[in-house]
Amino acid sequence: MIRHGLPPDDHIFPSATKSCGILASLPVAQSLHCFAYKTAYHVDLFVGSSIVDMYGKCCDIDDARKVFDEMPYRNVVSWSGLIYGYVQLGEDDEALRLFKRFLVEEENEGVNDFTLSSVLRVCGGSTLLQMGKQIHGLSFKTSFDSSCFVASSLISLYSKCGVVEEAYDVFEEVTVRNLGMWNAMLIACAQHAHTNKTFELFDKMKSVGGVKANFITFLCVLYACSHAGLVEKGKNYFELMKDYGIEPGTQHYSTLVDLLGRAGKLNEAAKVIEEMPMEPTESVWGALLTGCRIHGNTELASYVADRVSETGAVSSGLQVLLSNAYAAAGRWEEAAKARKTLRDKGIKKETGLSWVEEGNRVHTFAAGDRSHAKSLEIYDKLEELGEEMEKAGYVADTSFVLREVDGEEKSRSIKYHSERLAIAFGLITFPQGQPIRVMKNLRVCGDCHTAIKFISKCTGRVIIVRDNNRFHRFEDGKCTCGDYW
Repeated sequence: MIRHGLPPDDHIFPSATKSCGILASLPVAQSLHCFAYKTAYHVDLFVGSSIVDMYGKCCDIDDARKVFDEMPYRNVVSWSGLIYGYVQLGEDDEALRLFKRFLVEEENEGVNDFTLSSVLRVCGGSTLLQMGKQIHGLSFKTSFDSSCFVASSLISLYSKCGVVEEAYDVFEEVTVRNLGMWNAMLIACAQHAHTNKTFELFDKMKSVGGVKANFITFLCVLYACSHAGLVEKGKNYFELMKDYGIEPGTQHYSTLVDLLGRAGKLNEAAKVIEEMPMEPTESVWGALLTGCRIHGNTELASYVADRVSETGAVSSGLQVLLSNAYAAAGRWEEAAKARKTLRDKGIKKETGLSWVEEGNRVHTFAAGDRSHAKSLEIYDKLEELGEEMEKAGYVADTSFVLREVDGEEKSRSIKYHSERLAIAFGLITFPQGQPIRVMKNLRVCGDCHTAIKFISKCTGRVIIVRDNNRFHRFEDGKCTCGDYW
């Protein structure tokens, strides 16, 4: 069109910028912006808004913000594009600030499903349940609750906040569902140990929903199999991918190795890695190391650690796994070397954190943390619980402390892990009968898992803990994961 001498107008520019946003091509985005500037269309409301949206999708938030700030007038597209850009980059606080500004400054400019789904994604990622419920209410008032995009974000929100029942309600209320909705519900079921429901939904996708599974769908069902120890079923789903025309990727192989490793089939998992048609990624090696850790196979863990170390530079997360593998095998020199590598690069091990939402406040705890305003009450509660738990038969398992320290120090170090502090805070803060929901950024250790079962039995409380892998619902001394996670 340009070569034929036809200049673009306020209809053509937004079409071009939308395509550029989908391709996420920053050089093309900058060219289109310059062209709009030369032709003076950059001041047009629709063209300017589409440029903001384009830069947001290209992850160039500085240019997006500059265009946005210079716009004489704004509409829902410009606001939504900038909000989405901040969400893409993980700038959640700024995304929420912008959303609040939007609601205040643009009273007559209604939100759309894109705005709502972006903000719900922030609430889900930060586990802001109360705010998420308010956005849900807004989507209901504006009739966007039936949008597949909003519904998918709502399912993800409620699932990540440990309220899977609400996720089911949202799913059932929407009659026309897209693939994103099915996948969101599948991963929610898998993470909450609703394993049979996961398989049931998978079967319904095509027969009832008329939707064909994609590579994400199979990751969901493989994940469900992995965390339920269903080895043969997992293998069948892995093979079934070919019938759907899907070639297994590294993520699928990683989940298959995780499935076999957790089930104790470590040699078979190692064989899968050897026969992979592509180079194993860090997540694949990490899955095998996790299996070795669970089943105490220090010999294979050491071998894997040596193999990974030979590959050269590895991420901080895998470096920590290597250190733990060497420590578990008693190879303290190699463990110290792995830790030193992290220090030399200026990389610190991710601090284990647990947090609890109370109204519109989030209370965050680290292991041994005494900075909270209710710190004295929290530690008193833990001492009180410790006595009750010991009477009920609890014995601390210090094997999860991979350091050369004496037994008493090991017991003390796990006694004040972040999730226990968060639970104690919940016990002294929330009324009897209200579930305590704790979010955690790292995997819950085996001793804490056992301790929380005792806490739930001694206190009669429902305790829901989300770690970086899945949800654990503790009630009357039992966990929904069946001690398999």
